[in-house]
Amino acid sequence: MFVDKVFEKRIEESDSAVKDKNNKQPKWVSVAKSVSWRAVGTVDTMVISYFVTGEITMAVSIGSFEVFSKMVLYYFHERVWEKFTK
Repeated sequence: MFVDKVFEKRIEESDSAVKDKNNKQPKWVSVAKSVSWRAVGTVDTMVISYFVTGEITMAVSIGSFEVFSKMVLYYFHERVWEKFTK
């Protein structure tokens, strides 16, 4: 069946990735993931802040501050995670 072939291929791909010890992400991938995830997280923070405060300027202020702090924290978290999951 087609579905069986797809799952077999994915299992083979994941097995080969696990066997390859040099399968390390470059640092720029962590940066790109940080930026994209923070965009989603910041919109979420702004929406929640708006519901809590009822003020759009306060929500944008909170979101603007947390976007930078959490990108930096995520980058370091990703690098530490990479180090301990070799």
